[in-house]
Amino acid sequence: MSANNLTWEQAIQVFVDGFCFTRSFTHPFLSERLDTTLWWLYDAPRRRPSDTYRGEEYVAWELPPAEVDRQARALARDKFTICYLLPHGTDDTAMRAAFKALGYRLGSTEPFLVHDLTDIPTVPERFPVRRVLTTEQAEALAKTAGRRQILPEFLTQNPPPMRQYIALDEAVPQTVGWVSSVAAAGCGWCNSMFVLTAYRRQGIARALLARMLTDDKTAGATANVLLASHVGALLYPSVGYQQIGTLYLYTPPRPGRAS
Repeated sequence: MSANNLTWEQAIQVFVDGFCFTRSFTHPFLSERLDTTLWWLYDAPRRRPSDTYRGEEYVAWELPPAEVDRQARALARDKFTICYLLPHGTDDTAMRAAFKALGYRLGSTEPFLVHDLTDIPTVPERFPVRRVLTTEQAEALAKTAGRRQILPEFLTQNPPPMRQYIALDEAVPQTVGWVSSVAAAGCGWCNSMFVLTAYRRQGIARALLARMLTDDKTAGATANVLLASHVGALLYPSVGYQQIGTLYLYTPPRPGRAS
């Protein structure tokens, strides 16, 4: 885990808890530990048999791919995805070959990063960063983002289950960037970091992250954890994140297709 103050397993717990929290905005999304190195993430039971279930996720590390596949197929109600994690710098050749032999398709890889909440930079705010504290702010953000980023009930809970931040172009006025921190396993889970295309490369993302991390530290969090796109992975180290691993996103072969 390099210099970070979380173990590998603790960082994965933050990912599992944070991911399930954000997917529970519309319907509870649950997690269950199936093995020492395997989590099952799934929709809570629906009211009617005809209701559609969202795809399940199986978060695994160390466990042989064939065993992950066996357990996933034994439980999955319909579609599922396997999120396989390897520590940073680990040779992935054997793991990739094992999933390929089972017929899985690698959809993407995502760097897994941690900030230990030390050495948080001071970043000038060209566009002011504000924490969302009112329903009106939350609704305006949802309109800009195209979906809800924070539920109204979270604004009145103490301590808050998540904190949402926005960057504003007050001249327009317009929300031009946003990010949130979900309270997960004693840490923060960084969720939905985004800046509008026309406003990128102006330090907005760094300012949002610096404010979020500072507030995480003030709130007593141990660290902040996130999964990044490969473009995002170029940003996060600039505010102190360190890559500790990589997530490999695998989808199973289609029914009827030979594996």
